[in-house]
Amino acid sequence: MLFEDDQPQSELGFTSASTTNAGTPLAERLRPQILQDFVGQAHLLGEGKPLAQLAQSKHIHSMILWGPPGTGKTTLARLLALQAEAHLVSLSAVLSGVKDVREAVAQAELRAAQDQQTVLFVDEVHRFNKAQQDAFLPHVERGTITFIGATTENPSFEVNPALLSRARVYVLQSLQTEDLQLLARRGADYLQLDITPGALTLLAECADGDARRMLNILDIAGQLAEAQQVDTAEVELAVGERLRRFDKGGDLFYEQISALHKALRGSAPDAALYWFCRMLDGGADPRYIGRRLLRMASEDVGNADPRALELTLAAVSCYERLGSPEGELALAQAVLYLASVPKSDAAYQAFNQAMAYVKDSPSYEVPMHIRNAPTGLMKNMGYGEGYRHAHNESTTEGAYAVGENYFPDAMPPQKFYHPTAAGLEEKIRTRLERLATLDQQAQASPPKQDGKPSR
Repeated sequence: MLFEDDQPQSELGFTSASTTNAGTPLAERLRPQILQDFVGQAHLLGEGKPLAQLAQSKHIHSMILWGPPGTGKTTLARLLALQAEAHLVSLSAVLSGVKDVREAVAQAELRAAQDQQTVLFVDEVHRFNKAQQDAFLPHVERGTITFIGATTENPSFEVNPALLSRARVYVLQSLQTEDLQLLARRGADYLQLDITPGALTLLAECADGDARRMLNILDIAGQLAEAQQVDTAEVELAVGERLRRFDKGGDLFYEQISALHKALRGSAPDAALYWFCRMLDGGADPRYIGRRLLRMASEDVGNADPRALELTLAAVSCYERLGSPEGELALAQAVLYLASVPKSDAAYQAFNQAMAYVKDSPSYEVPMHIRNAPTGLMKNMGYGEGYRHAHNESTTEGAYAVGENYFPDAMPPQKFYHPTAAGLEEKIRTRLERLATLDQQAQASPPKQDGKPSR
């Protein structure tokens, strides 16, 4: 579905009221028509910043605007195209297909013949599949169209690499409190409302960085207000239950689980608990968090405190029995425990190194002396011959067959596991070092078997 963007503007620089109706969202009615009225993104539009320089030059290049909802991606694309005196064609990736892309390109080719630049803006470009993105890639390369994509998802994962290499990525940030309050005052003036300082503060807080959300709340609050005055009471009624900005399957989801993981790994229990609560508050599935906690118990705590895995497994089981919200406390307990105890990733590193070695080495035969011999035939073939049962050995370390080799005969012995000095693993490391010393001493004079049967 194509959208030709040519709207009249009011004296204030906003979309003219004659082009809207009462059902048009306030955010759309307040959409600025000149770049000077754009609020936020000072890191891109401040003096000397990249998009400010681009606008001053009256040129435009292909780009991807990546940022959370309500940060001005669509508006910025329109204003940059207007500044460059280019014709803007908008596509919604939700509603459009390859046919719409081809139609937009055909129109762009006609304009190019008249020496007019066409900017093709694709909202939510991450929803276009590879075939749809490929449809306009050649025309971007030829310069028939200048491409601007808007996305809330990481373009590294969602945008065709060939297209990504031809567009510069600009990252938009959630709006700051002062920016949101400025927009709220503009909205109140547009609606001819008086708004109290408390209501301004609450609006900015409830917006959670999203200008569109804030203006929608203000619009509803204005409808509820008496005598055209909006106070905190009207804002609270308009908000209803506050919902944080959280995409259960998007970048913010993975950013927050990453923050939880890193706080836990860094032994910061308060920060780990904060991110855990942020995820719950945003609607994350506690079962998913529980599965990640189990992974963290092995990856980051490991043998420094083996109880961590047991406690986390118990917390997950507790949640399965109790559900929300009662079971969430058990998960919180696991978060605090994992973040507080000694850390070791030695098991994680050993596993990765061993897997890499196995994948890159031949399939060595199991040595005869450590094969099991459950039948007479196998015993006659030499299975288990020469095996030394550790419990039958007498050493200062107890049950240990000094100098015994458990690797394949054709494979050189490997060292994958390097215990750290953290928690219980320090004792493990000390014991393994003593055993290694015994093995080294035995190389010159291997121990004799004591004649006891193996099993």
